Amino acid sequence: MEMDMKELFENNCFPMGWSGEDEAYTPQRKELSVLLAELEDIKNNIQEIEAKQWYLAKLAKLHKEGIAFE
Repeated sequence: MEMDMKELFENNCFPMGWSGEDEAYTPQRKELSVLLAELEDIKNNIQEIEAKQWYLAKLAKLHKEGIAFE
């Protein structure tokens, strides 16, 4: 007994290439200088985030412990 395409589909039996869409991959080529500049930007962003994280941790600690003015 041979199943037709509708039966195959309803039984979740999809034939190879059933979607009919081939995803085209286009490799991205960047110059080394561009990649190094992007890496430097990422490092700077990480440092800024770490500084903000430290500042927020200090604020949270002050809030938790309370500020004692003499």
